[in-house]
Amino acid sequence: MDTSPRTPHRLDPAGGCPHADNARLLERGAVAAVVLPGEVEGVAVLGHEALRDFLAHSEVAKGAAHFTALREGRIAPGWPLATFATVRGMTTADGDDHRRLRSLVSKAFTARRVEELRPRVEELTAELLDDLDRAAGRDGGVADLRRHFAMPLPMGVIGELLGVDAEHRERLHQLSNQVVATDIGPEKALAANRELVAVLTAVAAARGERPGDDLTSALIAARDEDGGRLSQEELIGTLVLMIIAGHETTLNLLTNAVRALCGHRDQLRMVLEGEASWADVVEETLRWDAPVSYFPFRYPVRDLTVDGTVIPRGTPVLAGYSAAGRDPAAHGPDADRFDVTRPARPDAVRHLSLGHGAHYCLGAPLARMEATIALERLFARFPDLEPALPESALVRHSSCVGNSVRALPVRLGAARG
Repeated sequence: MDTSPRTPHRLDPAGGCPHADNARLLERGAVAAVVLPGEVEGVAVLGHEALRDFLAHSEVAKGAAHFTALREGRIAPGWPLATFATVRGMTTADGDDHRRLRSLVSKAFTARRVEELRPRVEELTAELLDDLDRAAGRDGGVADLRRHFAMPLPMGVIGELLGVDAEHRERLHQLSNQVVATDIGPEKALAANRELVAVLTAVAAARGERPGDDLTSALIAARDEDGGRLSQEELIGTLVLMIIAGHETTLNLLTNAVRALCGHRDQLRMVLEGEASWADVVEETLRWDAPVSYFPFRYPVRDLTVDGTVIPRGTPVLAGYSAAGRDPAAHGPDADRFDVTRPARPDAVRHLSLGHGAHYCLGAPLARMEATIALERLFARFPDLEPALPESALVRHSSCVGNSVRALPVRLGAARG
């Protein structure tokens, strides 16, 4: 059992590429003591097997009441990670509360409902490819793929699913980006959270006056029919979580997949020639360059030993998805190699980047469908697409939670079709 003191790894609030640090930490073990932005002590579970077990452990909670430092008033106002701990919704609920909140939104993400969204995803993808082409034409042949394609696709889909008018979507993206950021100051963090809640409260009020065939209207009906099923705070908290999780992760997934394929043209060639599928690209990107690096928070409800390391009760624990995806103990000595033909693991768990256990990502089928359609249509139309800057010149997303770059300027090359 590892009880020896070690210097905690200090997470960079400005983000940066996590893979080099992850590799060093994994050499020491599957669990690492960390210092979170704001000088808060925590732990990250990094190894694939350890993380899979931890995510499904019966004595690990999500509710903020279990967060010792928060409960004791030792977390300063405006802490950049506060929303992840305190927002009222299914990602911070346990047991019956978690099941109640998850059941209220799960019908919107069934396999049948997701498949019904396919024509709209295809239509929106085609529209955005036209927008991307026009943007490149205006700007000397270069366009920001993240801004003109990878962001508006999932934001458009989740916006329509929630009944959020188009006029609010750009601002909601900007605000959610600030909420995810970990290098933001206390005043800006508080302001971003207040405005995000205000915008979504206005959205909910509009849907209350003019109900539609959307998830927000269904949640409002549940609140009004039986206040015990959903409170107003839980309604807004659910919308906050749905907006952030419903587009930020898919945005990063698309951006990272394009970067990976452009940096590995042999892999792109195999997919274009039918030797691997676009679904393979999505799964390998989720493993190799997870859209979320360190996801907050879980808390042991008692002192818990994970892979020989004791994690004290009430410690905020991060799920180290980007590290687990490249864990050599789980994925072999070539775990850091992008390979769309990589064989499945014996346990069929290729990666943990969409979670595991009771809190497995509810929107996983939708994210997979969006990403598969988007990548296939993008490279069918622009097979010679290439980044306009070298990978080393791309500015990383300012977060140790999200894992991607802030912009991805590309040259589209000659279009087909």
